Amino acid sequence: MRVAVVETVLLAGGALVVVVLLLQPRNPGPRTRGVLRASWTLTPGVVNPAVTQATLRSTVCRKGWTRTSYTNALKLRQMRARGLRGPPSAYQEDHLISLELGGNPTDTRNLWPEPYPRAAEVDRVENELNARLCARELTLDQAQRMESALKHRDG
Repeated sequence: MRVAVVETVLLAGGALVVVVLLLQPRNPGPRTRGVLRASWTLTPGVVNPAVTQATLRSTVCRKGWTRTSYTNALKLRQMRARGLRGPPSAYQEDHLISLELGGNPTDTRNLWPEPYPRAAEVDRVENELNARLCARELTLDQAQRMESALKHRDG
């Protein structure tokens, strides 16, 4: 009787593995414990040359600086290219170096489809880093490095 139960559990576990493997994207980028992370190759991050330590007050610390609509079509192209499945609404086309921290708004090396709910969690971190940057608790370089490390390490 115990053997039958073990075989059933193994078969159920095997079926689960097969389902998980079938649902995984073809080439989504690095994964850690099931989390899609930014790829150092595809998404190294690119800064906006207009944003420097000297221009913070007139750029990233100014209300409205981050408004953009460029990313919607790009998200669809990148999802196809990376073999990501599911509706586009399951992803946020995220800037590796966020606009709040002086990331390039249109360079594809700075953009990647980040899955929800992680994208919403990271947005809060980006806002906190921007607040610390504008309060002069962090330099621009420190904030950008912290954000890049977070997205490449944890997604």
